[in-house]
Amino acid sequence: MTRSEETRLIARIKRGHADAFRELVEAYQGRLSAFIWRMVRNHHETEDLCQAAFVKAYESLDSYSSNYAFSTWLFTIAYRLCLNSLRKKRAISGETDFSYVSDGEDDVSLSLANSEEAQRLRDLIWDAVGQLSPPQKSAVLLFYREGKSCQEIGVVLGIPAVTVKSHLHRGREKLRQLLNAEFVEDWLAVRYSGDSSGA
Repeated sequence: MTRSEETRLIARIKRGHADAFRELVEAYQGRLSAFIWRMVRNHHETEDLCQAAFVKAYESLDSYSSNYAFSTWLFTIAYRLCLNSLRKKRAISGETDFSYVSDGEDDVSLSLANSEEAQRLRDLIWDAVGQLSPPQKSAVLLFYREGKSCQEIGVVLGIPAVTVKSHLHRGREKLRQLLNAEFVEDWLAVRYSGDSSGA
């Protein structure tokens, strides 16, 4: 969805058109659910948090600034909800398990994505991503899956862009430790070669 389409829909929502908000939900629900799922790894919780993020966005729409993409603002809300959920889990259980991540949906060619080998490699990668700290994991997901710049990720995570770059660097180093370093480099280069944000 383009920024102009977002602006048009948000203006309609503010005028009381509920159908316009449904369009925003339909446009971002899949991506937001995938992000939340990789943070909390629970289907029921993902549904609850996704719904909560959209409700919060709707209720707080007057505070939205068009200086940022709506998706950046929405992911900021979702990230904070995820962190709160993870903190509550940690308080109850004493620890949080970051070892499991779903296979998800990847935007790769069907012939590659549907192969058993591709599925196995994807599982290995996302299992490794699941072992990163929440800020590192979020930075990696937003950078590589959502195509967000370091500055945009900084807005979502509430940290400076230079700190985002540090999280990305440490996340990649951790992935190299967990996986074959050459395999990680090949995956990042092929999967996300179009990124030019300079992290």
